[in-house]
Amino acid sequence: MPTGSCLCGTIRYQFDQPVSRIGLCHCQMCRKASGTAFAANAPVPRSEFRLLAGAEALKAYASSPGKQRWFCSNCGSPVYSESARYPDLVRIRLGSLDAPAGRRPDYHYLLSAKADWDLSGDDGLPRFGDD
Repeated sequence: MPTGSCLCGTIRYQFDQPVSRIGLCHCQMCRKASGTAFAANAPVPRSEFRLLAGAEALKAYASSPGKQRWFCSNCGSPVYSESARYPDLVRIRLGSLDAPAGRRPDYHYLLSAKADWDLSGDDGLPRFGDD
């Protein structure tokens, strides 16, 4: 079972299946929330996600209507997000995994919004959200 944690180790979680899909989101909101060129996310069924430790340190920020970004209030690490549009999923921040995800990214999202210093996009991955 994959496990993950925040930088300080206070928040720990696990889920039942290997990472099945990876998206790289280049929107400004994800760049600001991650502090880097894009957010690397993996959807996990809510029914398979379990918080093992650190519930008291987990805080949420409503970044837009219906979207919560959960992070560690001790170290600031982003851990996962949830959206009212997809109530049966949580989106794990791949940087919080304790071991390699075991797969390559599946797609870019909003690559047209990428930072001018981001070199992403010449890797042949499908692109979504740029219509």
